[in-house]
Amino acid sequence: MAARTKSAKDRPSYRCTECGWTTAKWLGRCPECQAWGTVEEYGGAPAVRTTAAGRVTTAALPIGQVDGRQATARSTGVDELDRVLGGGLVPGAVVLLAGEPGVGKSTLLLDVAAKAAGPEHRTLYVTGEESASQVRLRADRIGALHDDLYLAAETDLSAVLGHLDAVKPSLLILDSVQTVASPEIDGAPGGMAQVREVAGALIRASKDRGMSTLLVGHVTKDGAIAGPRLLEHLVDVVLSFEGDRHARLRLVRGVKNRYGATDEVGCFELHDEGIVGLADPSGLFLTRRAAPVPGTCLTVTLEGRRPLVAEVQALTVDSQIPSPRRTTSGLETSRVSMMLAVLEQRGRISALGKRDIYSATVGGVKLSEPAADLAIALALASAASDTPLPKNLVAIGEVGLAGEVRRVTGVQRRLAEAHRLGFTHALVPGDPGRIPAGMRVTEVADVGEALRVLPRGRGRAAEGAGSGSDSGSGSGGKADRGTDGGAGRGGRGGRAGE
Repeated sequence: MAARTKSAKDRPSYRCTECGWTTAKWLGRCPECQAWGTVEEYGGAPAVRTTAAGRVTTAALPIGQVDGRQATARSTGVDELDRVLGGGLVPGAVVLLAGEPGVGKSTLLLDVAAKAAGPEHRTLYVTGEESASQVRLRADRIGALHDDLYLAAETDLSAVLGHLDAVKPSLLILDSVQTVASPEIDGAPGGMAQVREVAGALIRASKDRGMSTLLVGHVTKDGAIAGPRLLEHLVDVVLSFEGDRHARLRLVRGVKNRYGATDEVGCFELHDEGIVGLADPSGLFLTRRAAPVPGTCLTVTLEGRRPLVAEVQALTVDSQIPSPRRTTSGLETSRVSMMLAVLEQRGRISALGKRDIYSATVGGVKLSEPAADLAIALALASAASDTPLPKNLVAIGEVGLAGEVRRVTGVQRRLAEAHRLGFTHALVPGDPGRIPAGMRVTEVADVGEALRVLPRGRGRAAEGAGSGSDSGSGSGGKADRGTDGGAGRGGRGGRAGE
């Protein structure tokens, strides 16, 4: 009996290296975080222990007596990055920047390293993926040279900590955390145990020295940050660096931020001479034309709290195969399919089902929010009828399966951005709020009313939109709203683009 009891106590336990969930038996998939192959044996059943009270390092103070000036953010020198961080880098903060290979992470952080360096604020850039001479060549190309910027190529954690003692930097940039390993921990660099140990040691060093730290992180093929999920919990800020390798636009999004909001987005443009912030990136998403073109519609999307004017394009051609093609770029395929179904059923456009449909955005921007539904629907209808939409028109609104146009958030900010860029007409859901001076806004309740902006009689889409598409002759349309608060000249059923 005694032998059996001892054997039960020594029986091994299993723990998920991704989320820390424990179990008494091995499983191929963790039921907590749904990760495969992360449940590993870590020893016998832990004994119940108690920890005695020890000597405190610092005395507890009333929160009103704690000096908050030590946590004042310092600018990185890059305005767009400061916007996402909430003002800059806080001393002792650890920031994890993750993104796909080749998106420009190293270029951005090298630029930050040079701009943040100064006589009283040394910067240490540690690279584990390149040699020091390779980084120097990039610094020459983008103009990121500074006397107080120190460069080292190391893959050993103890050597990195030694550089901290020698340089005493105010900012540490490590590119990347998956390339550095500790000789005290078993496993290859980039493994879960190594990443956890390297990140833990650098976080402790940052807090003890009051040093800001920027860590570059790799991502998996699914877009998630590589390594244990515990890494995201340990750091103070998690940033996601996004962008199409074939486009110039780059976006930095805040995923986690202990010092600011997570609804801010930084916009950058990547070119041969480096990377620059874009305070007004809407120009990248528009195509300037002398005359309107069928199949194009403009909308205003919100990236965080920043409104951006984007262009949706659609093209329909006769299909040569039994199953017509449905191709999208920058748009969600499911939302485009929904808009096609709504146009056929609610908008009475029957020509779309047998034609090849191509839809895309301009400038590599990705539109995923529902506020772009109305612009997608109008672009598809315009392409199907080969009829251009009125010039200087933007469409904002979510479209439901019943054909109704629903309200979206931030309509006033969207209209203000469209007016600033020179757009004079807008289609919006009901009750848009304050309208910018000189802008004409038409409230639409459903897709049928929105389709009335297409000139009548030039295609099947215009014919199916209803008989009241002419100005002042339709029934059931909403009144146009101008800056005077009264109804526009179109009256009920008036066209926004007249």
